[in-house]
Amino acid sequence: MTEISMPRLSDSMEEGTILSWLREDGEHVAVGDELVEIETDKATMTYESPAEGVLRVLARVGETLAVGAPIAQLGAVDEPLASDLERVSHAQGGKPAPSSTVHVSTDGNGNAGATPLARRMATVHGVDLDRLEGTGPRGRITRADVAASAGIEDPVDTGRVPPGRDPEIRPAFRDTSRTDAPPTQDLTRVQQLIARRMSEAKATIPEFQVQTEADIDALLALRAQLKDQPGPPDPLPSLNDFIVKACALALRRHPRANGSYRDGRFELHEHVNVGIAVAATDALIVATIADADTRSVGAIACEAHRLAAAVRDGSVAPPDLAGATFTVSNLGMYGMTAITPVINPPQAAILGVGAARATPALRDGELVERRLMTLTLSCDHRILYGADAAEFLSDIRRRLESPLTLLL
Repeated sequence: MTEISMPRLSDSMEEGTILSWLREDGEHVAVGDELVEIETDKATMTYESPAEGVLRVLARVGETLAVGAPIAQLGAVDEPLASDLERVSHAQGGKPAPSSTVHVSTDGNGNAGATPLARRMATVHGVDLDRLEGTGPRGRITRADVAASAGIEDPVDTGRVPPGRDPEIRPAFRDTSRTDAPPTQDLTRVQQLIARRMSEAKATIPEFQVQTEADIDALLALRAQLKDQPGPPDPLPSLNDFIVKACALALRRHPRANGSYRDGRFELHEHVNVGIAVAATDALIVATIADADTRSVGAIACEAHRLAAAVRDGSVAPPDLAGATFTVSNLGMYGMTAITPVINPPQAAILGVGAARATPALRDGELVERRLMTLTLSCDHRILYGADAAEFLSDIRRRLESPLTLLL
């Protein structure tokens, strides 16, 4: 018997929702067959069967389960489920079969089995999880259970009426006399994750910023030359592709900028994996260009083009969203002159890139026009200090101002 658990399909995934089973209960499946569609904190992904056997579905469509929770079993046609084996053992004099009562497991602190969000809400509102009865799958405590116990509205599922509350009674903070109340919109799982992670980042990371301006006249001229060549590269590398390459080379020289602060230690990552922020529908997804320091600018352009298309059409695969050690967030294409981005934990830093803008300058005694780009580096002060950040950002700037070095 092979048990299939809720897989971890992204670095930040804590739980997933079963959207649909692609194989029927009792159907024979082979290794690699598409088994189930799972909605994660970042996207909807298809999970393939890790083994061969007859499928026994344990999780219903619509259930949200924690990573590691059992969702199915694979076995021989006549092989009983795990629960059946326990009853057989009891009948043969083994240990007693489990009762039909659902018991909620507890964590190391004695709290009832609850979703991560329910635990955080319970801490904020002073709710004792041990006294709650979970209404979620298999008796798990949900955020709605905590909200009902605390006497507040569920911040997401606002249509739920807590047990014992008159549905006609509204919370005191809501003015029911207003007839022009603005419409509300529920957050998607991706939006919930972004809100939570950004809140955690601002609350837990002592960040600071350093900023500089890069003269990109030479970079723009080089890109124009590539475009004018017979049979120009397809896709033509964008400014962001050159920036990713410059960051990757600088990260190799500044290992702490490519690291993480975890539990009082510096983790210095072996690979330089640069994340690029891609605007999807109502969300921001960070896709990963792995080993960017060893790739050519052309290869980075091809990979960035593929990742952006996959994010926008929803076909992005889990490995494409995992393992980034640094992030580039570029709003230059929208005409923004600068951006001060929020660090993407557990990374040490993130680079914000503004638009190239024309600026008058004196060169050899003459007034000329040059193109400047604002680069803003947000840093985790626990692992990067002011001098470290300044040297790292200066390294990126020098590489952008001497773009031929990016092609070597």
